[in-house]
Amino acid sequence: MNLFERYLTLWVFLCIVAGVTLGQLMPGVFHAIGAVEIAKVNLPVAVLVWLMIIPMLLKINFAALGQVKEHWRGIGVTLFINWGVKPFSMALLGWFFIGYLFRGWLPEDQISSYIAGLILLAAAPCTAMVFVWSNLTKGEPHFTLSQVALNDTIMVFAFAPIVGLLLGLSAITVPWDTLVLSVVLYIVIPVIVAQVLRRMALGRGGEQALQALLARLGPVSLLSLLATLVLLFGFQGEQILAQPLVIALLAVPILIQVYFNAGLAYLLNRFAGEQHCVAGPSALIGASNFFELAVAAAISLFGFNSGAALATVVGVLIEVPVMLSVVWIVNNSKDWYGNAPGRA
Repeated sequence: MNLFERYLTLWVFLCIVAGVTLGQLMPGVFHAIGAVEIAKVNLPVAVLVWLMIIPMLLKINFAALGQVKEHWRGIGVTLFINWGVKPFSMALLGWFFIGYLFRGWLPEDQISSYIAGLILLAAAPCTAMVFVWSNLTKGEPHFTLSQVALNDTIMVFAFAPIVGLLLGLSAITVPWDTLVLSVVLYIVIPVIVAQVLRRMALGRGGEQALQALLARLGPVSLLSLLATLVLLFGFQGEQILAQPLVIALLAVPILIQVYFNAGLAYLLNRFAGEQHCVAGPSALIGASNFFELAVAAAISLFGFNSGAALATVVGVLIEVPVMLSVVWIVNNSKDWYGNAPGRA
């Protein structure tokens, strides 16, 4: 792993501190940045998201979808968790914890917005950091690649309908034009741009040229990620400092959702007879979230200072340490996994 991957939790923590501090020292600057938007879509955030995820999407070869058949059981489990369980389990957890159990400790006018943010967080599976998590568990690279490619393809068509359905059930008016625009901006356009750049690089100099391009764009992706985190925590810094209890309460359903979905995917792969090198990344892909898209969509739909934006930022806050704990569990349970019933 490179320096960034090795100390990822530290960089995230430093960005949180920097963002909150700068948000308090220069509120006018952040308000001005927040006002630069079209159809409720913030342009600086959109540019940063593109710069962050396009280099990561360059790694994805959509021709890898042809390799799905080699790991069909693991693919089936992960698709079931990502699209049949996770968005709906998060909605149920949000309704129970935020809408009922914790309701008395939360601002009444933000309850529905908090639930919406949780739904947005769970509705899109992670496409970027998954490669890091898979590497940490010695996951099968072809499985990870084909799963991410398949999820990205499905996301283009399924994200907006699932979010619209669950937000509708939460009695929230769905601004479909903004939601569809968010999907186009944060999924469709980056995927198209990345694939065009990938084909150009491969056509110019093959795999060597592609790797050289990735090496050049890698720092851009890193700086964009860090800048996005600083920006997001700058926007939300006042609320984070003023509402520590709200942050803690929002973290509860997110934590439960991550461990529940990771555990379910891990167990289902064991029962299905998949190898540990497939079950590990399957559990991690099933549990992790595409927080860049979730945060951008929440801001686009509900605004920078909304409960939805805050809920997705809480997801960013705990995503890295929680996923690292799942990596630890997967790695330290390898012997148990290998002793599954029916295995030699």
